[in-house]
Parts: sequence; structure tokens; C-alpha cells
Amino acid sequence: MATMSYAARDSRTMLRRNLRKALRYPSLTLTVVIMPIMMLLLFNYVFGRALGTGISDLPTGSGEYIDYIAPGIILMAATSGSLTVAISICIDKTEGIVNRFRTMPISRASFLTGHVVAGVIQTMTSVALVIGTALLMGFRPDATVVEWAAAIGLLALLTLALTWISAGIGLVARNAETASNIPMPLTFMPFIGSAIVPPESMPTGLRWFAEYQPFTPIIETLRGLWLGTEIGSSATIGLAWCVGLSLVGYLWARRTFRTGAKR
Repeated sequence: MATMSYAARDSRTMLRRNLRKALRYPSLTLTVVIMPIMMLLLFNYVFGRALGTGISDLPTGSGEYIDYIAPGIILMAATSGSLTVAISICIDKTEGIVNRFRTMPISRASFLTGHVVAGVIQTMTSVALVIGTALLMGFRPDATVVEWAAAIGLLALLTLALTWISAGIGLVARNAETASNIPMPLTFMPFIGSAIVPPESMPTGLRWFAEYQPFTPIIETLRGLWLGTEIGSSATIGLAWCVGLSLVGYLWARRTFRTGAKR
């Protein structure tokens, strides 16, 4: 019991450290927020009329393309947030701070826990800003409070999963540039899904990938919760992906950190 209380105390200390660091150097966080907002503006105002007319069943009675793309771009905010944790952990490692922490009488788990929890908080703040921007642009969900809570919970679970994976990436990357490049495919994978257009409009091979990759069922679940479209088995599949990715990322990051401690 005492060990757990020490670990919780040390994790809170690490969390405060990382949040203060994010406040002192907000440029990375702002960059991550700006990218999905720019995508939202681009696809809605520049490509919206051309792409929207090709979609026969836009989610709501308004028939606006913003209602179709908003869930996918909001999810992109969650995937973009993974970059910050990978870079932050890699910087701590390359500057020798990790080795300094290992010599101190603190919980070994607190370093990763502090980074991951801070990353989730930063990313969910970014998600809230993107949701606000989408609402200002005309996104009109008709979800109940419970459906909103379920959608935010799903985004938080996905963010947790990607943050643990990013923690592992930050530990194995040799420098900050590598740490920022490796998670980049995760950021743009929603586009090769149902974020922008339905998978049915894609060529056969790309359609197969779009239908079975992790982000499509999560996007469809968000779209169903916010806009009342059919969810089907997407919620179960999306949750399974989130839990599976969380477990893989956690075990990988923990093992990588412990292996590095023995070197």
C-alpha cells in the first residue's frame, strides 16, 4: 500500500512537471492544434462542395458536408496529440534527464505515467478546441448528454492508447526529429478511412484497408453518437481496437523503459 502511495505521489510530481513544461513552451501543442483546424477549414471551405455532392447520405437533415467530416477531423486531433509525448520523452532521454531520474529515490513508473497523463490532458484540450471550431463552422450534432459523454470517453480512450504507443516511440527514437516522424502515419491514417469520404467510393484495395483499419470504426461510432447514423458493430470493434492498442503500447513502453534502465 505504501509503495502504491509513493508511486502515485511521484506520478503527480511528474505530471505537474510536464504540464508546467507544456505551458512554458506551448509552440508544439499549438502546432498540433492548428493542423486539424486547418484541415477542417480546408476540406469544408475549399473541397467541401466538390466532395459533399458525391456523398449521397450526409449524416443529418442539414445535408452539410461539415457534419460528415467533423467527427473524422476531431479524431485527427486525438491522433496528432501523440506527437507531443513522443518528442517530449525523447528530449528527456537524449538530454540525460531520464538517467538522472533513475538515480533518484522515485518510483520508476512515475516518469512514463507523468508523461502519458500530461499528454492525454493536452490532447483532450486540443480536441475540445477543434470541437469548438467545428461548432462555429456549422457542425450541428443532435446528441444527448449521455451520447456526448460516450463520444468524449471514446476519444479519451483512443488518446490514451496512442499516447502509450508514442511513449514507446519516444524511448526508442534516437532524436527529436525521428520521434516526430515515426508517429506521423498515425496522424493521417483517418484520411485513409471514412473521415473525408465513404470507403465505398475508394478503389477495391484501398477500400479494404479503409474498412478494416482501426480508425474507421471509431469514426463511425463518433458519427453515430453525435449525428444519429447507424453504428452497428463499429462501437464494439472500435473499443476493442482502443483497448488492444492501449495494452500493446503500455507493455511496450514499460518493457523499453526497463530494458534501458539495465543498460
